[in-house]
Amino acid sequence: MPSNPAPVADPSVEAALCSAEAGLAQVMKVRTDCLSNRDRLRVLQRIESITRALPGLGLELIAQIDAQWSNQDFATHNMSETLATGLRISPAEARARYRSALELAHRPRLDGDILEPELPATAAAQREGAIGVAHVQVVQQFFRHLPSCVDTPTRQRAETELAGHARQLRPDQLRKVTQRLDAYINPDGTFDDTDRARRRSFTMGRQGPDLMSKCTLIADPELRAYLEACFAKLAKPGINNPDNPTPTQVTSEPGPAPVRVAGEPDPDAVERDDRNIGQRQHDALKTLARAMLTSGDLGQHRGLPVTVIATATIQQLQNAVEQTHSGRLTASGPPVVTGGGSLLPIHDLIRMAAHAHHYLALFDNTTGRPLYLGRTKRIASADQRIMLHARDIGCTFPGCTKPGYLCQTHHHNQWSNGGTTDTDQLTFTCEPHHHLIGKGPRHWTTTATPTTCPKPGRTQWIPPKTIDPNQRARINHYHHPDEYLTHQHHPPDSESG
Repeated sequence: MPSNPAPVADPSVEAALCSAEAGLAQVMKVRTDCLSNRDRLRVLQRIESITRALPGLGLELIAQIDAQWSNQDFATHNMSETLATGLRISPAEARARYRSALELAHRPRLDGDILEPELPATAAAQREGAIGVAHVQVVQQFFRHLPSCVDTPTRQRAETELAGHARQLRPDQLRKVTQRLDAYINPDGTFDDTDRARRRSFTMGRQGPDLMSKCTLIADPELRAYLEACFAKLAKPGINNPDNPTPTQVTSEPGPAPVRVAGEPDPDAVERDDRNIGQRQHDALKTLARAMLTSGDLGQHRGLPVTVIATATIQQLQNAVEQTHSGRLTASGPPVVTGGGSLLPIHDLIRMAAHAHHYLALFDNTTGRPLYLGRTKRIASADQRIMLHARDIGCTFPGCTKPGYLCQTHHHNQWSNGGTTDTDQLTFTCEPHHHLIGKGPRHWTTTATPTTCPKPGRTQWIPPKTIDPNQRARINHYHHPDEYLTHQHHPPDSESG
């Protein structure tokens, strides 16, 4: 509960919220050490009912905000970002709540009518506090896996049935009911191309402390067939084993020549290969991705060849490389950031760079590369984008998480107003936030931080007075997390409105 909650304009809503907050404060002060265990359980049950009912109210509010959405209300460009920033929750949680609002909340229409929730019985049980978020997720997952051929009356009866069971059962028990109900509704397991196309997905999870990422793939039959054929060759024992004295059986030539795979591995290589099947398939996928990148067939993306972009300083490289007693070079040190926003161990960067095109992100009077184009060219050059990858890393809008791969270049002084295409006048911004910039009273503007700033040359965003009457400049520290641990940032980084 915030220490100084902002008041709501409607007196009745404000009074209700104050009453709820006062009641919560009173409950938090009560002593429970004198209660019996039976009474403690009763207290827990009543608290559970309250906490179960509150998300239903929240979903109604989300649906109402979405129905009357305007970019002028918040310093964000969509519902998910608004929820994540305003409630200080993760973007994944914000997207999940938004999806739930589309299914469980009443939806206002432009003509004033109110549409019932897609899952009305489930929504009603949640608002009453009879079921929790876990129950709701079980019901949602059931309908997301139900074949599209199931008719509407059957779906409605199933939803009513499941909502009734959810009022009495635990989520794990309810899941058993959904499995049996699915067998009754679709006994033959009939799924068509529409169902398969709806379920296909690839999700790349966040990097863990060891920089490893858990990925989840739901492959359609065609992709599975491709993978089976590739794995039959590239995931064989002895192929692509990074521990081999000859690290890989895959050879590639610089330039557009395709990657070629040698013949069968020798028996010694097979004998030395102690990887399991999962590890061999992982290494095969890495080989496929590297082969595609080195082939040159992907062309360009935003003016640069499609390749891995990672930035490191000369000092980082010098500090990382060491020579062992055996004469072999090793590398250690903090990881570097890629253009996709992930972290890459510096020893991997050095190894990958042996087959890469190199750029030095230095000043133009050192390299002679054209980083200052003035009015001779509107579109940023490849060298300038490399500089932005090194300096901005990702979108510079406060709180935005989009990496450099997904960003456009923006002129602080717009080209149409006489701006120049010079590196110190350019910045990274993702496409949705790029649309927020303009000269009108409801638009944002951008400038570079002055030389007196601890981080000179960084992009600061000035909000319109409709969002911040004081128009305080804001800097995005998301792509520079070390700044959160120092006094080099200028709060507030971002606000919801």
